[in-house]
Amino acid sequence: MRIGHHTITWGGVVGHPAGVTSTKDLHYLSQGSVVEAVQQIGAVGYEGTEVFDGNLAALADTPEVLLEALAAAQVELVSVYAGANFVYADALPDEMARLRRSCELAQRFGASRLVVGGGARRAAGTPDADYDRLGAALDVVDDLAADHGLEASYHPHLSTIVESPAELERLMDRTRIGFCPDTAHLAAGGGDPAALVRRYPDRLKHVHLKDIDLRTGAFLPLGQGDLDLADVLAAVAETGYDSWLMVELDSADGSPQEAAAASLAHLRGLLSGLPNRATA
Repeated sequence: MRIGHHTITWGGVVGHPAGVTSTKDLHYLSQGSVVEAVQQIGAVGYEGTEVFDGNLAALADTPEVLLEALAAAQVELVSVYAGANFVYADALPDEMARLRRSCELAQRFGASRLVVGGGARRAAGTPDADYDRLGAALDVVDDLAADHGLEASYHPHLSTIVESPAELERLMDRTRIGFCPDTAHLAAGGGDPAALVRRYPDRLKHVHLKDIDLRTGAFLPLGQGDLDLADVLAAVAETGYDSWLMVELDSADGSPQEAAAASLAHLRGLLSGLPNRATA
């Protein structure tokens, strides 16, 4: 398996303020320097990275800034993360226009995967039809991604209508998009990440790894929380998935580079314990 690290840890994530009044302009965006993040990700020893669609949009007129940084750091841009509400019929055309743009940017910058989160939880509660709407929209995203040479996967996320194992079950039969488990989000939603990987072995297309303190809900570098990551990796290996593992830590108390190094050291140790698996 190959190991990457998301740039989110360098500054955390925000949404572009234009999206407050214009759905088509609402991108995820990490606040820190994506170039600095790539440099430090490569220096630590990661082979790949993932960025938000908004960071690519910000560099659309100067792509060489990121492309040259990736080449210098010998880091591959693996994936781009985006998202949308997906359940409001009137907003959906604008959301899909934005996701088309995200796919265009991902293709232009050389990524091979698109990861999406979403499924808005309404103030008045979640009607069952919202799972139908989300599933149908994710199939459209899957097609959009394929049209741009990308493999798409869905990332269950806290604050959406797909937090718990039961909610994930309600969605998965309604869409054909791939599955991107996020170990900490699944655990915070009441799930066993390894069990959920084993529940959907044929849908596994991407993996987000982070640890969590289950008492406080704080996301942590790998090996510093409560998750049985060895079992998660065993489950991933059992599916036959032998591709990118993306460490995706929202923030670090200290240096992002030091947190990334700690996660990599722990992950390499766990991978070395898997039978017949090479480590990055």
